[in-house]
Amino acid sequence: MKAYSRPLLLIFGVLLIDQLSKFWVKLSMTIGQDIPVLGDKFLIHFIENNGMAWGMEFGGDYGKLLLTLFRIAAICGIGYGLHHMIKNNYHKGFILNVALIMAGAMGNIIDSVFYGRIFSESTFYEKAELFPAGGGYASWFHGKVVDMLYFPLFEGTFPTWFPVWGGENFLFFSPVFNIADSAISVGVFLILIFQKRYFKEEDDQKEQKKTITAENSI
Repeated sequence: MKAYSRPLLLIFGVLLIDQLSKFWVKLSMTIGQDIPVLGDKFLIHFIENNGMAWGMEFGGDYGKLLLTLFRIAAICGIGYGLHHMIKNNYHKGFILNVALIMAGAMGNIIDSVFYGRIFSESTFYEKAELFPAGGGYASWFHGKVVDMLYFPLFEGTFPTWFPVWGGENFLFFSPVFNIADSAISVGVFLILIFQKRYFKEEDDQKEQKKTITAENSI
């Protein structure tokens, strides 16, 4: 059970921070409202989306339902994989990165499944209420994902010779996201960066087991 403690604590910690930040934004801000954190380079900017991470959409009510169900199925698969990795002594860093991805996916699923029932609609003029007397703004599995982290670091214009976007304005970094999105991105990024280290150690362990098995059979 000790091997499960760190991944579970990481998942719980990410979920706690993610949901506390979303509850605070949902109950304290109106849609489109900004709160400067580091001048105009880091803002708390409240938006909601019906789709995937980073504000991408997945069309209509049925698309939203399918996306939520897909997320739940994905979490079940990740959870099973995480259990297998812990049980078979995979690299601890790899396990924690997968736990990060799982926590992020769970954070956004909570929004999709429950927020439509427990919150009133957030608008440009009114803040949401928790457990409103008239019921929530949507049915189960149709809640909107709350996003708030915005880093418009700099803007400029593409050179005229630049393909496709030449002469057009651009903003870096334009997506608005949340803690759950960040956990998924960090988990995937670290796996890509350190995959050789993670899987080299795993291969070495397999070779050691083969050697021990061969020696015991002699």
